[in-house]
Amino acid sequence: MESTTLPFVVTAAQMRAAEEAAVAAGTGWAMLMEQAGAGVSRVALQQFAPLTGRAVLVLVGPGNNGGDGLVAARHLADAGAQVTLYCWRRTVVDDNLLACRERGIRELQAADDPDGALLGEALAQATLVIDGLLGTGARPPADDLAAIITQVNEVRSRRADLRVLAIDLPSGVSADNGEVSTVAIRADVTVATGLRKRGLLLWPGRGYAGAILVAPIGLSALDGALTMSELLTATYARSLLPARPADAHKGVFGKVLVLAGSINYPGAAVLACAGAQRSGAGLVTLATGRNVLALATLPPEVTLLPVAEGDWGAIGPAAIDELADDLPRYQALLIGPGLGQAEATRQLVLRLFGLDQMRSRARVGFVAVGETIAQIPQKTVELPPTVIDADGLNLLASANGWFERLPPERCVLTPHPGEMRRLLNINELPSDIVAVAAEAAQRWRQTVVLKGATTIVAGPDGRTLIHDGANPALATAGSGDVLAGVIAGLLAQGCAPFAAAALGVYLHGAAGAQARATLGDAGVIAGDLLPLLPQAIRELRAG
Repeated sequence: MESTTLPFVVTAAQMRAAEEAAVAAGTGWAMLMEQAGAGVSRVALQQFAPLTGRAVLVLVGPGNNGGDGLVAARHLADAGAQVTLYCWRRTVVDDNLLACRERGIRELQAADDPDGALLGEALAQATLVIDGLLGTGARPPADDLAAIITQVNEVRSRRADLRVLAIDLPSGVSADNGEVSTVAIRADVTVATGLRKRGLLLWPGRGYAGAILVAPIGLSALDGALTMSELLTATYARSLLPARPADAHKGVFGKVLVLAGSINYPGAAVLACAGAQRSGAGLVTLATGRNVLALATLPPEVTLLPVAEGDWGAIGPAAIDELADDLPRYQALLIGPGLGQAEATRQLVLRLFGLDQMRSRARVGFVAVGETIAQIPQKTVELPPTVIDADGLNLLASANGWFERLPPERCVLTPHPGEMRRLLNINELPSDIVAVAAEAAQRWRQTVVLKGATTIVAGPDGRTLIHDGANPALATAGSGDVLAGVIAGLLAQGCAPFAAAALGVYLHGAAGAQARATLGDAGVIAGDLLPLLPQAIRELRAG
């Protein structure tokens, strides 16, 4: 039987396949439902105790989700709760409903309650509402069901003592992408049966789910052909931590070269360098223009590589010679934070990646449609494992077929949704951001970190990790620069690109959680994360 901490995250189709595999291995459908409902009742008794003698309202839909609710209702009644069933379009009288009737559990029918009066009375008495209306394959709620959900939400918003538990996912939330097309139940706790559904972790669905717990249902025989996402957990992140031998010197922990900064954004370069330092890199060097160096207040431990500038202090294409000479000494490269999008800098970035002979896209204010970059004799540059962030991504996106020239499986790209749209040359991202990141990573043959309230780490081999780390304290300028630096620092310490990305996202989120706990949701700045990163590493290593 699977553990409650099984990290897989599935679509509706993958969940069906996992259940079918369990049935083929000898676990019957009735047993799956029994274990799901029993698991829901256990969570209810643990999270909302005491329920003995208290009113519990179970909303029962027509499918398997409603069946789970009936099983949970039976167990809760046996535990002493005063259970009421409110059935919506459940016309089949099965063994689970008969078991509830044998116990004298009160039963109301939505068909007999057109104005919602009976539901209102039941809600007024209830301490806990269990949502078993819709399952993973249901359509968006409409008409009478939408009215039921709206009524439950309105009462919940008025009563601080009323709690709502959703079975599998809140009714109205899409299992695959978290979309809420009409209305959805707002839950305090969602009990995922067997495995977490993807929509529970993607917004806006994540905002409806509350705390997410897992009830095992006997999925010991998962279909090995399924490529499922995984939750980025502390256990997984801990397995990725690079060693810190006692007899090491700074060379053991790698050197990072950060190509970043411009007159308008010198602070981005500072934060990126500090992020690399705080993740444990042995030495960090900033390569930037002399004008930027005059403005940036760098940590004293950062070494400097002044490079050639173009107009207005932007890093120019002549910097390629200085970079080519120095890059062989570094184990990781970070390109992009605060670089700006000046034409001179664009030429440098494209030349670094061998894109200077490719035609660029139309760029308002920079390049005319169809213009080809003039060729200048240059040194050959072999890049170490590389993080591409911020303006590095925007400048890459200006070249058609840019990903064809990147060294395969050597880069970590860290776009936010806007940058991802530019890289894909589309106006709007599809709602299934896990699929977006996974398909891009495989097509580009690179690791992709699609940043957001829920962050996706996708590898070129099809692996995807989901980081459930929504934190308004991290919605601040420079937070992404710190993350890019952390990932680069981990690359320098020998982590493979996917491992560096996953561990970097986890540590950045852990530092953000500490900042939020200490300072609150508002007023945290990116620099607050820096001293918390070593603490996050220490706590993760300690387990």
